[in-house]
Amino acid sequence: ALKEAAAPQFRNYAQQIVKNSGALSGELTKFDFVLIGGGSQNHMVWIDLTNKGVDGWTVAWACEAAGIICNRQTIPFDKKPPYYPSGLRLGTPALTTRGMKEKEMVLIAGWLNDVVEHLQKASLWDVGNKNKEKYQLARKGFKQKVFRDKYLLRIKRLVKNLCVQFPIFNG
Repeated sequence: ALKEAAAPQFRNYAQQIVKNSGALSGELTKFDFVLIGGGSQNHMVWIDLTNKGVDGWTVAWACEAAGIICNRQTIPFDKKPPYYPSGLRLGTPALTTRGMKEKEMVLIAGWLNDVVEHLQKASLWDVGNKNKEKYQLARKGFKQKVFRDKYLLRIKRLVKNLCVQFPIFNG
């Protein structure tokens, strides 16, 4: 690992990771996403979804259904519980390893915005209900419904078409 990290190619790779993260951050702010720290200085983008009216758990599952993998994440002074936090975390190393650059980060930011806007319009039934049983049933129902959602499946096809252009293994 140290030999690989010492190679000039690794420096270029690390710089591209940061460029991609900056491009993704910049695009997301154009869609009014609030970024913790105001942007990214490394490989990670950390989003506060409070202004979007959706939580990190919901967005993470919807993104997974759309072929975009990210993590729910607590934010500073989060009013929501850690399992259903207000934040979302994205990383660019895996995308960079596939050969993606800033142009692809623009597409990904757009798809992420599409997912969030779709969730804002969707009926989340009793998600947020004070009755714990109804609340849990609503979350379970959401997970079942989201993987059959035609809009999210359309985004998944677009994501897959992009990924085919950037295979994981080139050998």
